[in-house]
Amino acid sequence: MTDTLVQLCRVDDVPAGENRRIELDGRPYAVFNLDGDFFVLQDECTHGPGSLGEGYVHDAEIECDFHGGRFSIRTGEPTQPPCTEPVAMWEVTLRDNAVWIDPGAALVWGVDF
Repeated sequence: MTDTLVQLCRVDDVPAGENRRIELDGRPYAVFNLDGDFFVLQDECTHGPGSLGEGYVHDAEIECDFHGGRFSIRTGEPTQPPCTEPVAMWEVTLRDNAVWIDPGAALVWGVDF
C-alpha cells in the first residue's frame, strides 16, 4: 500500500447497482458499485457538461445525464454516440470498508479533466 492512496468514500456510500458523484479536494469523481466491484471514473463527460456520477447505470454502462451518450464503467471507453473519447479512470483499493484511489494515477492519459 502506497501513501499516495486517499479515501474517496465509504463503501456504504454507494449501494450495489448505484453510482455517486463524490468530490475530493475540489475534484469530482464518479463512483460505481457493480454488485460489489467498485469503479472510479472522471465525473465529467468527455462530450459535454454532463455528470457521470449523476448519470444512469445500464448494466455495466453509464449514460450521461446531459445528452445520453454512454461509457463502459469497467474500461472508460465510449459505447454510444455522441461520446467518442474515453474517460479517465482510477484503480480502486478497498480497505477498511472504504474506497481508496491515487488521484494522481489516472489509467487513461491524454484526457483533460
